[in-house]
Amino acid sequence: MAKYLLLKHYRGGPTPVVALEPMDKWTPAEIDAHLKYMHDFAEKLKDTGEYVDGQALSPEGTFVRYDGPGKPPVTDGPFAETKDVIAGWMVIDVDTYERALELAGELSAAPGPGGTPIHEWLELRPFYDTVPTVTE
Repeated sequence: MAKYLLLKHYRGGPTPVVALEPMDKWTPAEIDAHLKYMHDFAEKLKDTGEYVDGQALSPEGTFVRYDGPGKPPVTDGPFAETKDVIAGWMVIDVDTYERALELAGELSAAPGPGGTPIHEWLELRPFYDTVPTVTE
């Protein structure tokens, strides 16, 4: 089994198939249908043993870094593009890369405004099997 990260993007990636309004402009019923699809997809993968975890992300965020002993510096911006781009993620554990592609394609069909599939681009990233060794 190999683990993959599926990243859902607010924007970014290749040119979208469907031009979407931001989700805050969707009707409550459209949001509910989208979230139900995501939930049902995760439940299906739990049944097959391919689901590891997944979460939607809030648009709020904070940058934090180590700056020596004491309280670390914190800022609310400017943010890297990921803060504006990543809407959520799901980790899957599948037998093959082809299965990961199949599941990403299915997840991309989540409904949007009007109940039609949004055809969103998902970023599929494999986990490292082992930590890479860096040599000079």
